[in-house]
Amino acid sequence: MKLYWAPQTRSTRAFWMLEEAGFEYETELVDIRAEDRNDSESFRAASPMGKVPAILDGDVQMSESAAICLYIADRYCGGKLAPALDNSLRGKFLYWIMYTPAVIEPAMSEKFNNAESNRGRSGWGDFASMIQTFDDGLGSNEWILGDQFSAADVMLGSSAVFLRMFDMLPGTRNLEAYADRCLARPAYVAALENSQE
Repeated sequence: MKLYWAPQTRSTRAFWMLEEAGFEYETELVDIRAEDRNDSESFRAASPMGKVPAILDGDVQMSESAAICLYIADRYCGGKLAPALDNSLRGKFLYWIMYTPAVIEPAMSEKFNNAESNRGRSGWGDFASMIQTFDDGLGSNEWILGDQFSAADVMLGSSAVFLRMFDMLPGTRNLEAYADRCLARPAYVAALENSQE
C-alpha cells in the first residue's frame, strides 16, 4: 500500500490507522502548498481533488481520511478495528467514524472563521451541540464503542487532539482525558513521528 501525504494535514489519521493495523506501507510526499504543483499521475488518480491523505492499494485508489480508515479496518483488520457487518455495534461505529468529517470539522470551521451558526440550516448543528454530543457519546467509556478501540477512535481522537491544539476544546475533562489516551497509544506516537517532514 502507498500512502500519499503531507505534513500538518489529515494525513496523520491515515498514518495512525496504518500503524494500528500493523500494516507495512510506503509513502509519497505531496507538496500541497506549492504554487506550481506537479503531482504524480498515480496521486491524482487516487485523489481527484488533490487532497491528502490518499492511498493506492493494488487496484484500489482512494482519498478522504474517514473512507481510508473504514477501508483498512474492514479489508485488513478482521473485526479488530471495526465491528463486523452483522455486529449490533456496527451502526454506532459508522455514525462515529463519520462524525468528524460530517459534524466536527464543519462546526470547527464555522467557529474558527467566526461564522454565524444556524442549527436549523446546518446539518452539523453548531459548535456547542457538536461538543456536547461528542462528550455525551463518549460518556464514561474508554473508547467511543466502550472498551474496544476502533477506527472511529482514530477519527475522533485525532479531532480531540486537534481541537485541544487550537485551544478549541472546552474544559471538559472527559474529552481531555480521551485526547490523552489517544496520544499515549504507541501507534499514534509512531504516526506523529512518521508524519513529520
